[in-house]
Amino acid sequence: MTKKNAGKIYVLDTSVLLFDHNSIKNFEENDVAIPITVLEELDKFKIGNDTKNFEAREVIRFLDKLSGQFSFKRWVSLGDGLGKFKIVMNEEVDKKGINAENVYGHNKNDHKILNACISLLQTEKNKRVILVSKDINLRLKAKALDLQAEDYEAVKVKDVRNLAQSMATIENLDSRIIQKLYSHNFIEEDGILNGAKMANGYYILKNGKASSLCFYNEENDTIERVEKTFASSIKPRNAEQSFAVHALLNPNIKLVAIQGVAGTGKTLLALACAIEQHKLYKQIILARPIIPLSNRDIGYLPGDANEKISPYMQPLWDNLKFIKSQFKETEKKYKAIEEMVQQEKISITPLAFIRGRSLSNVMFIIDEAQNLTPHEVKTIITRAGEGTKVVFTGDIHQIDTPYMDEQSNGLSYMIDRLKGNKLFAHIRLEKGERSELANLANELL
Repeated sequence: MTKKNAGKIYVLDTSVLLFDHNSIKNFEENDVAIPITVLEELDKFKIGNDTKNFEAREVIRFLDKLSGQFSFKRWVSLGDGLGKFKIVMNEEVDKKGINAENVYGHNKNDHKILNACISLLQTEKNKRVILVSKDINLRLKAKALDLQAEDYEAVKVKDVRNLAQSMATIENLDSRIIQKLYSHNFIEEDGILNGAKMANGYYILKNGKASSLCFYNEENDTIERVEKTFASSIKPRNAEQSFAVHALLNPNIKLVAIQGVAGTGKTLLALACAIEQHKLYKQIILARPIIPLSNRDIGYLPGDANEKISPYMQPLWDNLKFIKSQFKETEKKYKAIEEMVQQEKISITPLAFIRGRSLSNVMFIIDEAQNLTPHEVKTIITRAGEGTKVVFTGDIHQIDTPYMDEQSNGLSYMIDRLKGNKLFAHIRLEKGERSELANLANELL
């Protein structure tokens, strides 16, 4: 057997295991190894309430169960249809070969991980050794040593361009179709959408200057007209915002993803629609992941827990303040919003604070969802109980965490996997409505 056609050994670093605790089982019949250095790093991450702490604990539990009475010094079977697993010790590499610590420096865990790959290459000469890491710089260092390295691909979206297609325009239709839509508010689909037909899809039907905003109802196989509907006195300013409001107010759609750059109104519309429907839910929860500046832990900030997280939650409070400003302080709706906040019917909180909760009869809005891993998104959705609607908002091109990109973040993953499902709708907001200056920055900077 030539090495080109030989089996593979995938060496996983800490970033992969903290990204997806199931990653060890995602390499089919190939063997998987982790350096002992990675196990040491997992030990440091096992305590805490952050997602990475949860992932570390899950990996450690899995390895403990897998080991049983066996030793990881030797290869252990991962199960039917899967390869074998072992932990690579910090053995010295062949003095005649390359030593990563001699090249890059000693006492750094990344270089020990590279040496583990080199050691496997020397001891498992009939197999290809591939380092898998979410750390771009570590992959570059590996390639500089002529080691094969790649990103963790199991949950990557292959074609991000498809995520931008949240609506379609159907042109040159018979004028009678649009006339009937305006007179009856719906028509039978009857092949009008051609290959663009998709459950909960949004469309602009056109005939010359005449046009109509539409929604495809898969259950009835009908095309329904979408009107510009006010929500908490917030009026949609363009077609995409009208579609977003329609999805947010539609009780049959339980999961909504609103994608778009800053200033397109993602969070504002979600909150406005939640308040408009507040009688349907016992609570409105707005949450966002905390991504500290420069990836420093928030522990260095002064104050108690609430004071530390307050700056990260302020954009959500700003949206609520803007909605309140649409009413006079003497109006019932203004007072109703004030009362909802006081009674915690509207709750704004870091995402970590809702871990473990079961959410029933709740409108749950998650802002900055592009900073979540696919596993985090799945965990949130599986918390949804009866009567709950979940809304994710974010911009897949503005990711603040070092180990994710537009292909591997949770928002992209969810849209890619659920698009066309009868419980799900995806809307991409294109036009910025914050200000001319904000639009200028988005377009030219």
